[in-house]
Amino acid sequence: MGYNDTSYTAVRFSAEDWKWKVPIGSNPEWRKMLETRLIGGAIGLMWRLESKVSRLRKWRQAALVLNATRRFRYTLDLKKEEERRQLIAKIRTHAQVIRAAFLFQAAASGQGLSAPVSTKLPKSSTPTGDFGVNCNDLVSMCKENDLSFLQQNGGVKGLAEKLKSNAENGIPGDDKDIMDRKSGFGSNTYPRKKGKSFLSFVWDACRDTTLIILMVAAAASLALGITTEGIREGWYDGGSIAIAVFIVIFFTAVSDYKQSLQFQNLNEEKQNIQMEVVRCGRRIKVSIFEIVVGDIVPLKIGDQVPADGVVVSGHSLSIDESSMTGESKIVHKDPVRAPFLMSGCKVADGYGSMLVTSVGINTEWGLLMASISEDNGEETPLQVRLNGVATFIGSVGLAVAAMVLVVLVIRFFTGHTRNADGSVQFVAGRTRVRDAVNSFIRIFTVAVTIVVVAVPEGLPLAVTLTLAYSMKKMMADKALVRRLSACETMGSATTICSDKTGTLTLNQMTVVEAHACGQKVHADTKSAFPHGFLSLLIEGIAQNTTGSVFLSERGDLEISGSPTEKAILQWGINLGMDFTDVRSKSVILHAFPFNSEKKRGGVAIKKPNSEFYVHWKGAAEIVLACCSSYLDSSNSVVPLDSHQLSYYKKATEDMAAESLRCVAIAYTMCKSEEVPTSDEELENWNLPEEDLTLLAIVGIKDPCRPGVKDAVQLCTSAGVKVRMVTGDNLQTARAIARECGILQSDADATEPNLIEGKTFRNLEEAQRLEVAEKISVMGRSSPNDKLLLVQALRKRGHVVAVTGDGTNDAPALHEADIGLAMGIQGTEVAKESADIIILDDNFSSVVKVVRWGRSVYANIQKFIQFQLTVNVAALVINVVAAISAGNVPLNAVQLLWVNLIMDTLGALALATEPPTDHLMQRPPVGRREPLITNIMWRNLIIQAIYQVAILLVFNFAGTRILNLQRYSADRAFRVRNTLIFNAFVFCQVFNEFNARKPDEINVFKGVTKNHLFMVIIGLEVVLQVLIIFFLGRFASTVRLSWQLWLVSLIVGAISWPLAAVGKLIPVPDRPLGDFFHVCSWRGRAREHSGADENRANSL
Repeated sequence: MGYNDTSYTAVRFSAEDWKWKVPIGSNPEWRKMLETRLIGGAIGLMWRLESKVSRLRKWRQAALVLNATRRFRYTLDLKKEEERRQLIAKIRTHAQVIRAAFLFQAAASGQGLSAPVSTKLPKSSTPTGDFGVNCNDLVSMCKENDLSFLQQNGGVKGLAEKLKSNAENGIPGDDKDIMDRKSGFGSNTYPRKKGKSFLSFVWDACRDTTLIILMVAAAASLALGITTEGIREGWYDGGSIAIAVFIVIFFTAVSDYKQSLQFQNLNEEKQNIQMEVVRCGRRIKVSIFEIVVGDIVPLKIGDQVPADGVVVSGHSLSIDESSMTGESKIVHKDPVRAPFLMSGCKVADGYGSMLVTSVGINTEWGLLMASISEDNGEETPLQVRLNGVATFIGSVGLAVAAMVLVVLVIRFFTGHTRNADGSVQFVAGRTRVRDAVNSFIRIFTVAVTIVVVAVPEGLPLAVTLTLAYSMKKMMADKALVRRLSACETMGSATTICSDKTGTLTLNQMTVVEAHACGQKVHADTKSAFPHGFLSLLIEGIAQNTTGSVFLSERGDLEISGSPTEKAILQWGINLGMDFTDVRSKSVILHAFPFNSEKKRGGVAIKKPNSEFYVHWKGAAEIVLACCSSYLDSSNSVVPLDSHQLSYYKKATEDMAAESLRCVAIAYTMCKSEEVPTSDEELENWNLPEEDLTLLAIVGIKDPCRPGVKDAVQLCTSAGVKVRMVTGDNLQTARAIARECGILQSDADATEPNLIEGKTFRNLEEAQRLEVAEKISVMGRSSPNDKLLLVQALRKRGHVVAVTGDGTNDAPALHEADIGLAMGIQGTEVAKESADIIILDDNFSSVVKVVRWGRSVYANIQKFIQFQLTVNVAALVINVVAAISAGNVPLNAVQLLWVNLIMDTLGALALATEPPTDHLMQRPPVGRREPLITNIMWRNLIIQAIYQVAILLVFNFAGTRILNLQRYSADRAFRVRNTLIFNAFVFCQVFNEFNARKPDEINVFKGVTKNHLFMVIIGLEVVLQVLIIFFLGRFASTVRLSWQLWLVSLIVGAISWPLAAVGKLIPVPDRPLGDFFHVCSWRGRAREHSGADENRANSL
């Protein structure tokens, strides 16, 4: 970026056509300020993640990794992350340039920030299609904040007409209209980078270090074999290894490719935001990708601005532009002075509507999203821990492989290695060089293959596999995972802080009771209210709302808005309200949107007779406290004496005790001299909120969701405490909590079990930590109270899950270990702060997420137990045989097949086990609980000892035990080794069943429901049979008699009763690792005490 002599700032990007010039004047001081501001912002942006990235880079360098491309595929790509941050900084810099130029130009003109700046830039005169304005002009208008162009086109209304739209009714919205707009102005999508092809996954799998070494060894063996024995006989040794490597690569690539497709589908689902638009006078929900130029989009707190556009109308509308500018400053918007909205920004406050003028790649947000790939980069806690486990086991395996290589090479060249017939393989001076080299390559290949088996690359990748599977299944259970780590962490959750409305309740609200004119009235009876009273009430309902009423295509009335707004609007309709007519009879001057801190919202209106009214609506006891009078049945304003005040308070308590939400509606009149006249004063006007006149208090029924009581009970039995945190008053909260089973009895409904947010907020921190543990229900809470509760619980050692739907819930969602945003009622700000989105807003779905979280952790533990058993058995068998006999019973091809069973197929079989009810009968997994539990150690050790013992017996005494003396020495050697290989594979097949249920006797429970497990077991058995019967030359095996097949099956099947007996052996509760830590600590203590004693003696 630089400055030229024509007083323009040119910002260039990688594409040649990404070039805009913005006049900023010729003052050198302004230029210096601008440069300092932009460069400083960019440096700050780059520095923020530097610490985390550097730590991650060091950690990866310390890990033992055979194939970094595959191991870290679904984690943060450090190189791409750096490129991505630089690109974001460039685009943000451009946004800052535009904004800074606008501010400096306003200052130069001496008009101040409140006056529109006229900057006339050349525009194209050719309209797009049948529309009255050019697409490029609209793009330029928004990017350059060109108010003059907007004014030249008749302002917002004039521009809407040229776009064949209407500020109130929107576009026609028929198929032809939508297609014309998409063809003329583009669609609200951006070019996405294509996913990796299958061949790229094959290439990634080929980059495994050990597989490359094996391929080189196979090529050398192939060349030597063909040279020595001819192509007909000499290709078997090298060719069989090469084919085995290709099979491993193919299976690995298929598995990785399927995972990649699942992640792509989930990423598309995350980006598919549903937005409200006005078309043909109706509010409808469409995908953000279906928004077109000319659409009228209603905006409210927490919404994402879906495209570039201009403000049509707004009340206290404030936009957070930090996603584009990098600054956290909130910018106020209005139709006259600051109408331009940037795609991707968030509504921080207020409400309004916008006219879409640019979509997709024509917006800066579209350019940004098209230039960066979807970020899957996340190191989940399990991946970090398993990388550590893999590094440790791999180091041991590497040492073992090196030892085997050294021992076999020494034995070979010293003449201690013999053939099956007893002849010495190497005799100095007699053995040909080719034969010696070929034998060395065979020994080297075995050692490298041991490394392949020993380094469990599949452990961290199994996490990705089970997460991909779980995320897909959780979508069917109405839970969209935004962050991978949340799947794991949810299994450790010890408490859930849940909202009431819409989560524990149905969110289907109806006004069922009303108190007005100092008495209880029939809620839906129009005649129960005096005429003058009714007109004021209906005016307050129609004007003080963010909802809307319109006619459907069938001619029926439809209501939009939040459930509470819809309930009150429906009540107004029942009382005879004509929504459109009432709103047309007065003008909204200023609005104070509903605030979760103040629990109320208000609106100031001007009537045709120049009277000014302020209507308020909010929590009953809060609005009631602001009232000094009420309107009686004769339309007279009567002072609210103690008797009437007690009546309304009692009515509120009674309705709350029946689990009704209590809402009060009030108003006050303003004198004309009290009303601000200028736009700036109106924007900052604090609406009068004292000495209000009460109109009515209504009770709104929101029934509990079916099944929520059972879900709460299931959480309790699983060791997860459910806490209700609601903005409703204590009486309503208590009634719903009793109905949901959060409070078991009225005796539980006492402080601190039941507490008000204000009381909790005012406690000292030490008291707050103590009280937080006991809280079951918090009523009349603010978002800050929820945040304080989450912080207190986390300090107490809890793993906290929090549900939220509002923008103000974002801090608590972010602070919690797992943030759960509501998919239906949740704002985009809440969803972006959350880890998981509950698509149906149902608490039962939250409980399903807990089940899946525990299932992820349990499945990984199953796979670890299975893989480590194979690792230990294979290593010990080959090492003992190599040292004692000079040869190994399991050759390179056989070990590669075992590795395929253990790694790819084993992960598919065990990492995709569905959750069971048994998981919810166990306590949560502790935050610091060891990954390999004592139960797993017990199972692993029993199976490994059995497999090593039985197979070593066959290796050293198999010829005699199996009565193979009748065969030649070479034939007996091959039959024995084939039996060892066959029995070893069937041990793993049978042990896969044991790994399914590490702590249950019945390992077959539910096995038929896991079709993938059954298919993989069947595939392993079929392939093993094919290897023995038809691929003898390939795998160095011979065909076995039915008796030896039976022996193999029996050896494998014994693992079932052995596992059942082993599970009867009790294990200590204290983790095994703690004993080693204690021994290590005692040893260090003795060293220190000895050193101290020596120092004392020397003194």
